[in-house]
Amino acid sequence: MVYAQHLPWRTALRHARPRTHLAEQLGCRTCQAQLCAPSRSHLLSLPGATHSPYLQPSSLSLSRNFSSSPARRKEKPSSPEEDDVQPQEERKEEVTDKPRPVDDVIDAKSKPSEPTPIPGAVDGKASSAASGGGESGSGNNDGGSRKRKGQERSLTKNAPPEVYPQVLAIPIAQRPLFPGFYKAITIRDQTVIAAVQELLKRGQSYVGAFLLKDHDSSQDVINDPSEVYDVGTFCQITGAFPAGQGEEKALQAVLYPHRRIRLSELIPPHTTPPGAPQPSQAAQAEEKKGDIVASFEEPGTAAEQSKPGSEYEAKYDPTAFLRTWPVSLVKVENLADEPFDKKAPTIRALISEIVNTCKEIGNVNTLFRDHVSAFAMSQSAANIADEPAKLADFAAAISGGEMEEAQGVLASLNIEQRLSKALEVIKKEHMNAQLSSKISKDVESKIQKRQREYWLMEQMKGIRRELGLESDGKDKLVEKFREKASKLAMPEAVKKVFDEEINKLAHLEPAASEFNVTRNYLDWLTQIPWGQRSAENFGIRHAQEVLDEDHYGLKDVKDRILEFIAVGKLRGTVEGKILCMVGPPGVGKTSIGKSIARALNRQYYRFSVGGLTDVAEIKGHRRTYVGALPGRIIQALKKCQTENPLVLIDEVDKIGRGHQGDPSSALLELLDPEQNSSFLDHYMDVPVDLSKVLFVCTANMTDTIPRPLLDRMELLELSGYVSDEKMAIAERYLSPQAKEANGLKDVDIKIEQDAIMELINKYCRESGVRNLKKQIDKVYRKSALKIIQDVGEDVLSEDKAMTEEGKKAQEESAKDESDVTETPTEEKMEKETTEQPRVALKVPDDVHVSIGKDNLKDYVGPPVFTSDRLYDKTPPGVAMGLAWTQMGGAALYVESILESALTHSSRPGLERTGNLKPVMKESTLIAYSFAKGLLAQQYPGNKFFEKARIHLHCPEGAVQKDGPSAGITMATSLLSLALNRSLDPTIAMTGELTVTGRVLRIGGLREKTVAARRAGARMVVFPRDNTSDWLELPENIKEGIEGKPVDWYSDVFDLVFPDVQAAEVNRLWKKELAKPAKEERESEDGDGDLLN
Repeated sequence: MVYAQHLPWRTALRHARPRTHLAEQLGCRTCQAQLCAPSRSHLLSLPGATHSPYLQPSSLSLSRNFSSSPARRKEKPSSPEEDDVQPQEERKEEVTDKPRPVDDVIDAKSKPSEPTPIPGAVDGKASSAASGGGESGSGNNDGGSRKRKGQERSLTKNAPPEVYPQVLAIPIAQRPLFPGFYKAITIRDQTVIAAVQELLKRGQSYVGAFLLKDHDSSQDVINDPSEVYDVGTFCQITGAFPAGQGEEKALQAVLYPHRRIRLSELIPPHTTPPGAPQPSQAAQAEEKKGDIVASFEEPGTAAEQSKPGSEYEAKYDPTAFLRTWPVSLVKVENLADEPFDKKAPTIRALISEIVNTCKEIGNVNTLFRDHVSAFAMSQSAANIADEPAKLADFAAAISGGEMEEAQGVLASLNIEQRLSKALEVIKKEHMNAQLSSKISKDVESKIQKRQREYWLMEQMKGIRRELGLESDGKDKLVEKFREKASKLAMPEAVKKVFDEEINKLAHLEPAASEFNVTRNYLDWLTQIPWGQRSAENFGIRHAQEVLDEDHYGLKDVKDRILEFIAVGKLRGTVEGKILCMVGPPGVGKTSIGKSIARALNRQYYRFSVGGLTDVAEIKGHRRTYVGALPGRIIQALKKCQTENPLVLIDEVDKIGRGHQGDPSSALLELLDPEQNSSFLDHYMDVPVDLSKVLFVCTANMTDTIPRPLLDRMELLELSGYVSDEKMAIAERYLSPQAKEANGLKDVDIKIEQDAIMELINKYCRESGVRNLKKQIDKVYRKSALKIIQDVGEDVLSEDKAMTEEGKKAQEESAKDESDVTETPTEEKMEKETTEQPRVALKVPDDVHVSIGKDNLKDYVGPPVFTSDRLYDKTPPGVAMGLAWTQMGGAALYVESILESALTHSSRPGLERTGNLKPVMKESTLIAYSFAKGLLAQQYPGNKFFEKARIHLHCPEGAVQKDGPSAGITMATSLLSLALNRSLDPTIAMTGELTVTGRVLRIGGLREKTVAARRAGARMVVFPRDNTSDWLELPENIKEGIEGKPVDWYSDVFDLVFPDVQAAEVNRLWKKELAKPAKEERESEDGDGDLLN
């Protein structure tokens, strides 16, 4: 290697270095040899010039032209300062385009057939790369031509060396490089970038490119030979351009592969940082002597240099300086194609098929056709058959096949195998091109069809418009709205708004965004049934029949509906009412709304507000929003098409509140009879009369309903059903419905009354009948399974159940082997589906099934409740109270026990458990204080509460309990413990207690009475203030129960402790609380001492 290449004499020598050009359309090889001979002889006649080992005159003389100019001999060695100034002088010389000797220029129009090596680049900048493929590279720079005002400089290059001892290996990803076809790569490793730039400075623009086996790898250094394929290409860097900034700085290099090489040995990269290259002593000595040495050329004859294994090759190593760099240096060996017969029929057939396939791809792919054209221009028709290897490389290079397939073409040295693999790759490219073309044609045909239809429709509209047969679409739309409005009895305010909007629509262009907004508004405005009312049926008898047909019991609700109908019958019209039915789940609140609508002959609309947090659901959105809609009430009017529908608002007690507002506040205007006559929806923005609408709301409890909203509604309380009512409902409604729903309508199957009663008492004790319905459904489902198992599937076979269409669909479905989670194609779905695939099967008439109390366990399992009440015989300290819950009423027991034995020295205390909430905790303290006061006042000899540590508990600790109505129950429990008396287990009580003993009014007496009846109570103690509620209870609920109203707790005491003797009570606990004898003597001695 020779350094100090920026010295003046080396610059002159570099300008005079031989460069090659492609002779355009030379007639024959003899003419080429004649043209090249003067150049070669001139080159050899240069003083001090030697042959390069990488130039083979015998081969270059046939295809290359060289030009040279006499080199200027260096007068004296230049100083380092001159070396530093030289790059600037060089750039000035390049900018200043001086005329060159005529001998130095050879036909500037000729194009090189090989890429031009980059001159030594300073500060990382490289000349632009030539574009093209195959042998048609170009090194002309249009920008440079303009700068030089049209003057052309000859482009020259060195021939690639046949022997290169060691080469810098660059791993590439995704696709291998093929000889003769350019490819741009990006290098991001800074060390590799510095090595490439150093190679370019030294005139060594050759690297080896090897394909990485890992698809996702982007490394620039080979750490192990197994990371890459061993067959690669020997490439020349024809262009290098900096890319990126800062830490992401990279280098884009354009590579031109010359030949195939095999990686024989990897020289591991060193981790030491690269040092600045130092010129060799031999080079420095030659510089001192003033000898001219061009680039890496060393003395020696061409034959010696080109001979593999020669002494010169062993001595010369152009990449030796990179051994201290952390880059990939590899030893490679050239790969030559195996000999082949060009006239072999297999090779000719493969060549013909590849050419035909390329033509077919070019017909459907424009970009591929351009590649084929460029390759064909660089080859004559005869050369394609003469060079099948190059044709195979071309086919593999431009196809988009898999990485392994392309590498297989590159690694094939047998021409027949290479052509076969290339044909396989190009065939796959042909299939992809055909598929892409088909998709493109389908899309184009659809677009063209739509455009043609649109054009024809516009023409038809124009013709009809000219003939007066049809008006414009906008005019037709305006006419339609006017026609719909003429049939409606719009109020004046609404009519005015309609006229304004219709005039606006008439002056808007259909393409304007405001056009659709106005059209949608007018559509809603004309779909509200202004002045349209349904003919109501005010027949009392008809309403009674409908209500009794759909529901059993519910006398209060039915009476209120009949009152409503009676008022409407007398007045001829009814104003909108707001009813709110409150009761536990499963008692028929929602279903009774539909029955009311059927009895009144009104349209029915239901929507739920449970969990609703957006006010816009009630009042609508503003029209300025995209996708705005009116509220649910306006939508109800549109659906029902009457001004007087029945609107059921479900779950009004579970309405939410969010950042979009408070929907319960929006309901205030909707459910107020004084305001809803001019309800203003945000979207409609016109007053809408809702006074004719009958609103029915449902709720499980009133505690969560806002007070102002609750004040606007008329409450109708629905209590739970007792056993008799559940029995009637099960026989009349639930059992027939479940029987039909389970396919047993015509089958002789019956659930006996004792079985239904068993279900009610031991499986379904809740207030409603929803769970009872589930259990009856379960009985019929089990019966259906047993019938099929007993009769056998031979009698009830699938062939009888399937229709002809169903059988065909089932056969098509059996052919489909795809997974059930995958959706079949539309064509398959049409074959695998049908409108009615099955028909109902008839059970034989000889099948009889009867479900009684004895075999009920076989259908629904063991009972959930084993007894009617928790205690058959209550111990002292246990009292049965009554509570109201969302599920109805429930029996609530209060238990009190002694935590420790009573002694003279024991301390009193009270412990409370049972998941009690604050109000109920206060009730326990009130009851405890009242019981202590009662015992101290009436039975002063009983010192129980003065020494007893008591634990009071309410069972089912997982259920939260709150409310004041358990006051008398807690006091009775404590007194029962203090008196050591058991209570009658059939007595239930409810009432709030004050510290003075007054019993206050409570709520939910109906539900509590139902719960007492289910628990087997025969007496219910309640506050006297609730006497009116007791009298209103149906007789079937009160049957077998004795009601005892009380004012003071003394009345309760007389009922639960009827035969208490004062003397007996005062003697209780005397023995337990007596002082021990020793303490008594000490006490007497102490008293005597005090007397003395």
